[in-house]
Amino acid sequence: MSLFEAIILGIVQGLTEFLPVSSSGHLELGKAILGDTSIPQESMMFTVVVHFATALATIVVYRSEVMRIIAGLFQFSNNEQFQFSVKIIISMIPAAAVGVMFADEMEALFDRQILLVGMMLWITGLLLIVADRAKNTDKEVSFKHSIIIGLSQAIAILPGISRSGATISTSVLLGVDRTKAASFSFLMVVPLILGKIAKDLLDGGVSISDDQISVLGAGFIAAFVTGLFACQWMIKLVRNAQLKYFSYYCFLVGTLAIAYQLLQ
Repeated sequence: MSLFEAIILGIVQGLTEFLPVSSSGHLELGKAILGDTSIPQESMMFTVVVHFATALATIVVYRSEVMRIIAGLFQFSNNEQFQFSVKIIISMIPAAAVGVMFADEMEALFDRQILLVGMMLWITGLLLIVADRAKNTDKEVSFKHSIIIGLSQAIAILPGISRSGATISTSVLLGVDRTKAASFSFLMVVPLILGKIAKDLLDGGVSISDDQISVLGAGFIAAFVTGLFACQWMIKLVRNAQLKYFSYYCFLVGTLAIAYQLLQ
């Protein structure tokens, strides 16, 4: 992978992590279009690094909320701040369990599975249309909601299923306020990404050669800078109930991806 390709893919990740169009799916499509020939382990490493960049962008945008979560964990009292922190932890459990139990299967999914991406983008599009028609409320995320939203995040590990699209749509369909749904969706993924990085470091799973450093660095910076803008933009779009327009995009790209794979 060249520096140029890394920057392009970093920008793709930065934009699509927060927009409900599947960042992992777009990364796989981008790699295929650019002719990336990385082995699955290297491809997965790049994906993890740029996801870490967007997780860092989330921390910057939601720095006050992140501090609230951290502070809440150490209060050990049944107040609103502590409860919110517990809800974030609960929401992580399904995806974390899938990541631990099916690590090898997940790696295989990130090896240019274009047909799968196309099919899952169609599912994402359908979910967004349904969610866009839901009535807006002022409900908070409950403990029950956090479990269900967490399950949707676990399913969104599949490339082509938008993580933000799945979790925000699930929240809205459960009656959660749209702005609160977006905030919860973006915050709940941060511990998972940081945990994935920590696990790989402790397990010795991170092995980066000298020629990979510049590529990973370029992708990281591109994803982080782009993610800062995309995160704030997405909050406004969700608040204004404009998810259906992204569903049309998912249908288009999903169809093109399926056609591309079948014509190979």
